[in-house]
Order: sequence, then structure tokens, then C-alpha cells
Amino acid sequence: MNDIVRNMREEDLARVLEWRNHPDVRKFMYTQHEITSLEHRSWFENSQRNPGRNLLIFESGSVPLGFININQTVPGHVADWGFYLDPVAPRGVGHRLGVTALAFAYTVLGLHKVCGQALAFNERSIRFHLRLGFKCEGELRDQHYDGESYHSVMHFGLLSSEWQPPL
Repeated sequence: MNDIVRNMREEDLARVLEWRNHPDVRKFMYTQHEITSLEHRSWFENSQRNPGRNLLIFESGSVPLGFININQTVPGHVADWGFYLDPVAPRGVGHRLGVTALAFAYTVLGLHKVCGQALAFNERSIRFHLRLGFKCEGELRDQHYDGESYHSVMHFGLLSSEWQPPL
């Protein structure tokens, strides 16, 4: 496969907003309301001013299929990541997005550790992290309130020394 990540550009805004607002994506986010175009543009512009934030588009064969946010909390060392796919992306694309994004994080950004979070009911995201080699580093019980109920948050970490890129 010809899988790459590239920097998100202004022309990607509408597509990424559509993905983000899709109910199958939105239900797993901390912010579950439908994001407006103005909110989205403001987020993008603010992110452009943050040198530690990497907004990336995952492409396969030049077709955009997913979004990745790598936010360096300790520049050059530790970052939090988040991601989502085009809701109609083919099966298996998520794993390829993860592998490609982590290769970027460790080889291009030179990170020591990538951290992830998942709401405890998001079993797919939890399995996704574990399949990529992340270790579960803890559970914050009833950490997130979605306006109706509390949810625990699972925390994951993957050190560069643990990263096993596929052969």
C-alpha cells in the first residue's frame, strides 16, 4: 500500500469537519455536539500557531481516509494523539493509519512516547491501542461527564523502544 501522512491543509477543512461530525465518530469524542464551521476553522487556525501540534491527514493511494492529531506535551519527547477515520473507510484502514502515524511520530518527530486515551465504552479504540503495542497505563474512573452520565477514561502509552513497525 502507498500509505502516507501529510500535514492537514485548509482545503481539508470541510472533509475533516464532515468526518468529525458524523454520528459514528462524534459519539466517541469528549465534545459530542456538532462542530460548526466557525468553531472548526478557529480550531485549525489556533493549531497552526502551535509548533507542537501536528494535524495530519492519512492517505492511501492519494485518497484521504483519516485524520490524526499529534500534540506534543513535552516537545520532541512525549505527545498525546487522537484520530478518526472517514466513516466509510474500508475495513483495516484504521490499523494502517495507526502504523503510519506512529512511524511518523517516532521517525520524523523523534518522539520518545506517544500517549492515547479512550472512553472506557469505546472497545474498538481500546483494542486498537493494544494491537498497536500500547500498554494500558491506567483508568481514570468517572473522569468524563457527557452531560448525561459519567464515563471512565482509559490511558495508554507506547515508548519508542517498544514500537515494532511491521516488516
